[in-house]
Amino acid sequence: MVVGEVAVETDVVVIGGGPGGYAAAIRLGQLGKSVVLIEKDQLGGVCLNRGCIPSKALIHTAEQFHGFTHFRKMGIHLPEKEATVDLGTWQMWKESIVSQLNQGIAHLCKENGVTVVTGHAAFLSEDRIGVETGGDFETYKFKEAIIATGSRPFIPPFLEVDGEYILDSTSALALVQIPERLAIIGGGYIGVELGMAYAKMGSQVTIIELADRILPQVAGHLVREVERKAKKLRITIKTSTRVEKASIEEREVHLHLSSELQVGEILFSDKALVTIGRVPNTQGIGLDRAGITTDEKGYIAVDSKCRTQVPHIYAIGDVTPGPALAHRASKQGIVAAEVIGGLPSAIDSPHVPYVIFSDPQIAGVGYTREEAQLQGHEVKVGTFPFRANGRALATNETEGFAEVIVDAQTHVLLGLHVVGADASNLIGEGVLALEMAARVEDIALTMHPHPTLTEGWLEAAEAALGHAIYIVNKGKASTTD
Repeated sequence: MVVGEVAVETDVVVIGGGPGGYAAAIRLGQLGKSVVLIEKDQLGGVCLNRGCIPSKALIHTAEQFHGFTHFRKMGIHLPEKEATVDLGTWQMWKESIVSQLNQGIAHLCKENGVTVVTGHAAFLSEDRIGVETGGDFETYKFKEAIIATGSRPFIPPFLEVDGEYILDSTSALALVQIPERLAIIGGGYIGVELGMAYAKMGSQVTIIELADRILPQVAGHLVREVERKAKKLRITIKTSTRVEKASIEEREVHLHLSSELQVGEILFSDKALVTIGRVPNTQGIGLDRAGITTDEKGYIAVDSKCRTQVPHIYAIGDVTPGPALAHRASKQGIVAAEVIGGLPSAIDSPHVPYVIFSDPQIAGVGYTREEAQLQGHEVKVGTFPFRANGRALATNETEGFAEVIVDAQTHVLLGLHVVGADASNLIGEGVLALEMAARVEDIALTMHPHPTLTEGWLEAAEAALGHAIYIVNKGKASTTD
C-alpha cells in the first residue's frame, strides 16, 4: 500500500506489543472492539524477549549452579570440578521459554480477534497512523489509539554498545560464554541482578555506581543483606565513582574511573555492561502530528484513565511518568481498554509493588518507615528475621526479614517490605493487604500455613503489636526504631 490510498478502518490501534500493549489489545477484543496491534519486533516486547523473562531464567540458572557449593552441609556430595555452566545450551533453553510465551500471546490475540501487524508505526494525524511493513506502507484510520512503545536502555554518548565488548542488558543475555572479568556500569536493579548471576557462574564482577551505595532507589536497610552477599560472592563494588571514558585495547575494555578518593584509575575487564537506566521510546512515532507533547525527559503525561492531552489517544507503560515495571504497564493497558470500552475504570491505587531479583531478593509495596514519617504518620514497625523461621532454616535460606510499617494510631498498614529468598512471591500478600486497607491485626489474626515463609508476615505483624511468638518482644513496639 502506498501513501494516499484508502486507510483500513479500525476502532482502536495499539502501538507496541509489550506487556501493556498486548494486555490492552486482548481486553479490547474481549469488549468487542476491532483492534490492530502494531509491533515492530516480537510480541511480548522487551520484557518477554530481552528483559524480564530471559534475565530471570539466567538468574535461576546461576542460583541452581551456585547451590552446589552448599550441598555438602546437607549431606550431598558431588564429584569435585564436575559442574560447569554451558551458556550455549542455556541460550537454547531460554529461547524455548520465550518462544512458548510468544506463541501463547499470539494465540490469545487471535482468539480475541486482535489483528497483529509487524512494522514500525508513526502517527500521520490525530486519527491516522502509518505502518512500514518491510517494503510496504499501510495506513490505518482509528477512533482511538493506545501508545505502548516502551523504553530502551540509556547509553551515555561516550559509550558505544557493540555487543562484543560493551554490552547492554540485551547483549548481556545473549552471551554464549561466561566472561572471566565483567565490569558493570550502574548499580541499580538490572546491574545488581545480572552482576550477582554472573558472579555465581564464575565471573569476576565489578559494579561501578555513581551514588554512595548500590540500589540507591531502595531504602538502605533493605539493601544491607544484598551488600553482604555481594561480598561473599567476591563482587567488587565501587560507589561514588564515575566512568569518564571507555576504550577497547588489546581485546579488553579499559574503563577510566574517577572518585573523590581516586582520580585516573583504570579498570580492566573482558566485557563491560551498561545498566544506567532507561529512556522512553517516544521519538520517531509522530507524536507532534497527533498533537501530543512530552516533558523534557520524553514522557507523556496521562490522567487516571491513561488519557493523554488528546482525549481519544491513550498512553501506558514506560512512556508515562512512573516506575518502568511490566505489571504497571499491564494494569494501565487494561484500564485504558476498559475506558475505551465504556467501563468505569481508572488507575485509582498508589500501591505499585516492586521486586528486585538480587540475592537475597527484595520486594516492597507502600511506604518505608522514612516515607511514612515524612507523610506525618506516627509509625510502628514490626520486623521478623527469617533466621527464626523453620522453613528458611530447612531450606538453608535464612538471609533477610519481613517488615510491616503501621500507623501507630489507627493500626492501618502503610507499607510491607521483605528481603529474602522468595520475596518476589511473598509480596503479593502485602499488595492485597494495602489494597484492602487492612490493619495490622488483620494479618496477625489470619492463620498462615506452617512451615512457610509467609509466617514472616504473621510474626512481623505480631511484633508490631508487641506479642510475637518466635522472637523476643522488646517491650512495646517502638514508634521510632
